[in-house]
Amino acid sequence: MLVVLVAAIAIKGFAFVNAVTYSAEAYHAAGKLTKQAWCLITGLGFAAQLILLGSPLNIISLIFTIAALVYLADVRPALREVTSGRR
Repeated sequence: MLVVLVAAIAIKGFAFVNAVTYSAEAYHAAGKLTKQAWCLITGLGFAAQLILLGSPLNIISLIFTIAALVYLADVRPALREVTSGRR
């Protein structure tokens, strides 16, 4: 469970930091939710995981992990495409 907990913290932390680094215009150009929305979703997930250091398999943690994975698999590539790797 410790490995799963560390992985969940790493995934959510990376997603949050990455969401913050792109401009609001990039989110608009990619046709995704706003920067504020993704920063809120990933930030709340990261904070909840740190606060609820218990099981990474509780429902709140799972929901935010899925959201972070959606960001990393769908939103991040779209943002990289519209910015050509530049932030």
